[in-house]
Amino acid sequence: MAPESTPPILVEINNLTKSYRRGVQIIKVLENVCLNIPEGEFLALMGPSGSGKTTLLNLIAGIDQPDSGLLRIAGVDISLLSESELAVWRHRNVGFIFQFYNLVPVLTALENVELPLLLSELPRVRRRQQAELALKLVGIYDRKDHYPRQLSGGQQQRVAIARAIVSDPVIIAADEPTGDLDKVSAGEVLQLMTRLNQELGKTIIMVTHDPRAAERASRLQHLDKGVLNACTV
Repeated sequence: MAPESTPPILVEINNLTKSYRRGVQIIKVLENVCLNIPEGEFLALMGPSGSGKTTLLNLIAGIDQPDSGLLRIAGVDISLLSESELAVWRHRNVGFIFQFYNLVPVLTALENVELPLLLSELPRVRRRQQAELALKLVGIYDRKDHYPRQLSGGQQQRVAIARAIVSDPVIIAADEPTGDLDKVSAGEVLQLMTRLNQELGKTIIMVTHDPRAAERASRLQHLDKGVLNACTV
């Protein structure tokens, strides 16, 4: 039997540093972070509040930029991109799942999922088909004409996940995706994310405080005061 091939490295991080200025004080959030994430991995990032988890996720997702270090994703060093280039890259490569869903209240579930595709060159009929397919994948197609206020928290998060995957992103970045959900809804959302990873091969990077959520990941990394425990410089 031939040995299984090792998945290629999708995210390569080396000596990544990030600071913020608060008045005259400079606060270092991440210091010399090193991390490789293979394609198709489900990675959980944990750590105390203020440890830099969300900052690291935002850097990987192209929402923020580092002060220094290498941040290469699928062969592209996104730390070198301009803000406009980064916006285009982010649209094409990242699906983001937020803790509080961030759905547009005046749009239906279907219209919310279709939103990321409005920046594409797809015709309207094709955009609608992709949005409907995404809703079917997350098991909430029957609520496609409902507004966010008509949906439960778990249903809203499913819509948010459908929106994150509708453009077939390279990376799904999830920031506390179960943080605002009850135990049952959280379990359903985590099961969905596990399916996306195992059945569709999606690379998922999830920030969480919940050990039960972290158990669903294929690998767990801890941050403490901006330092990753697996980093060897």
